[in-house]
Amino acid sequence: MEIEKLQTYQQIIDSLNKKGRKKHLLFGNGFSMSYDKNIFSYNALSDFIETTGDPLIKSLFEKLNTKNFELIMQQLDNFCEIAEIFSDDKILVPKIKAASKRLKNSLIGAVKELHPEHVFKIPDEKSISCIKFLQEYLSNEGLVFSTNYDLLLYWVLMRNGAQNATDGFGRDLETELDNEHYVDTDELEYSELRWGKHKDEQTIHYLHGTLPIFDTGVSIVKVEYDTEHYLLQNIKDRIDKKEYPIFVTAGNGKEKLTHIMHNKYLSFCYEQLCEIQGSLVTFGFNFGEYDTHIIDAINIAAKMGKKIPDKLWSVYIGVYSDEDLKHIKEIEKKFKCKVTPYNARTVNVWGN
Repeated sequence: MEIEKLQTYQQIIDSLNKKGRKKHLLFGNGFSMSYDKNIFSYNALSDFIETTGDPLIKSLFEKLNTKNFELIMQQLDNFCEIAEIFSDDKILVPKIKAASKRLKNSLIGAVKELHPEHVFKIPDEKSISCIKFLQEYLSNEGLVFSTNYDLLLYWVLMRNGAQNATDGFGRDLETELDNEHYVDTDELEYSELRWGKHKDEQTIHYLHGTLPIFDTGVSIVKVEYDTEHYLLQNIKDRIDKKEYPIFVTAGNGKEKLTHIMHNKYLSFCYEQLCEIQGSLVTFGFNFGEYDTHIIDAINIAAKMGKKIPDKLWSVYIGVYSDEDLKHIKEIEKKFKCKVTPYNARTVNVWGN
């Protein structure tokens, strides 16, 4: 196999450390699948959705003959645009948009229902192994970017008290203070966790949103544990009230970027990716046809190939198979910086 001739993950890390190169991490669904592919693969999600009994969603999977959510979203969006031009049917376009919304909500529901119940379901050895993997970046002034919706990253960081792991959320004091009256600290009231207060120190970025982050229309808030419920239960309660997490579920890269730029949290995370310097290591992210916005961000960070010192110089892309390697070689010219594939099978995130 050609992939076996590639550098290992550790060889890549050792080389970057020897050069003193700042490094950042971008990971996708392969990060979660390496924990449990029976939960976090697209097949697992689509199989779950098909068993929920929604005839419309089941019909979409069957007619389009795919379990790729992004492809189905794209097909629906394309059909909607065509229908708006050629059809006088006042009901058709709303029906297509409603179908798209049902599919997106089904995806949120599937991620939520298939998820491990709480952080302590993750074995200690897996959690400790994962934090060591992440600290290679966080402890060395690196940034971490995730395109995943699930709670794995959040749980691992919280459980291990990760060094330099800041997601930009904090509390605002809501008790009014004045100089004339003393207020006991026990009587002070604080807001729920809101994003923005600590964004200048932010090192953890959910590029496509995630289960615990909600947009209230006024603030970006993060759902948390309380004394009565685990985090996932509080997320479920919020969804039951028809509030939904920030999820980028658009079809192609252009539509994803449009969604991102219309949300202040997502746009900040994306802009941070556009500003990284040094090297970017990717894991479990395949740079598919719906990921052009990520390549665009990398090229902005690379200053479009200009020979200046403060920029992104290289990207190291993990590949699992010869087919993956062939794909990266085919799209290599789309990147304005050096591209080096490495053997992703040598990455042991979870201590398996």
